[in-house]
Amino acid sequence: MAAAEHWIATSDPVPATACTLLVYLPQPHVEVVTVPREGARAVRYPGVDELTGSMPLAQVVATSAIDHVEILGSGPADPSLILDTCDFVRPIWRNGELVLTVMPAADGHVVPFETRNPTPCCAVH
Repeated sequence: MAAAEHWIATSDPVPATACTLLVYLPQPHVEVVTVPREGARAVRYPGVDELTGSMPLAQVVATSAIDHVEILGSGPADPSLILDTCDFVRPIWRNGELVLTVMPAADGHVVPFETRNPTPCCAVH
């Protein structure tokens, strides 16, 4: 994923819309696609550059191509919740909509479910 995102960011010109997609056949790999596809993870999309710092979820939806926000395992998120973007917002295409999944964080805020530098599985072993 990191290599695909680097390739997107260093393309000349940088595409207005770009997603990554895990593909398993003929062998597992990551594809970069520029049209919405089910399960694709949006890296570049309208409004992504505005999603920095902290903001209400209503503003996230109003200023970007994200159609709605849901809390992991809980359904739709309250639009008044504050998103701490961590400057890394990667929604997923589902059923023709761009959906951002978030999870609870400190002070009643939410953060994107996907982080820029996730802890590798079994990192403490």
